Amino acid sequence: MSPQSGGYGTPFSAMAEAWTSVASSVLRTAAAANTATAAALADGDDESERLPPGVPSVTYDEADWTFERTVGDPDDLDVGDSVQFSKTLDDDDVERFAAVSGDTNRLHLDDEFAAETRFQGRIAHGTLVSGIISAALARLPGLTIYLSQELEFRGPVRIGNRVTAVVEVVEDLGGNKFRLTTRVECEDEVVVDGEATVLVDDLPDE
Repeated sequence: MSPQSGGYGTPFSAMAEAWTSVASSVLRTAAAANTATAAALADGDDESERLPPGVPSVTYDEADWTFERTVGDPDDLDVGDSVQFSKTLDDDDVERFAAVSGDTNRLHLDDEFAAETRFQGRIAHGTLVSGIISAALARLPGLTIYLSQELEFRGPVRIGNRVTAVVEVVEDLGGNKFRLTTRVECEDEVVVDGEATVLVDDLPDE
């Protein structure tokens, strides 16, 4: 559902401006956030919904998840290559992330409370939304190691919205290090924008 419809009563641009005023920040290290996000998305999953992994750098996929990438061999990774990863952020994701991270802000969990805020309803944690970038990076060819991440939060994501992370290589830094643009889109709007630096190792022999 678009933030401009369904009775929210606030145009996306106004909500984005409000969101920026209270939540815009730069996240320069993402290790703790990624750990919490991964645990939240994995904890309590119904194993019957798990699918064989689409790439060898991940353990499993789920039916709701989709991804696309332009390159399959880490030796071929170059400027212009990209990966997209999409999933729906539902109530279970938000509740598990709150429990794992300790961020039990009522804005994310309490309908009545959130309805009285400037967002006029519950929204997903910003760090949960940005964590979808990590899921996209995990699907680069090879074994991706996060070195740094810069983020700007531009707009809220409603519970139940589908989000898509898009990462694109913009610079080869040498030594298997790459600089990438990173963004998360929702309802054709960029809700998170930034840049990351990663190291791409070879996958271990099995």
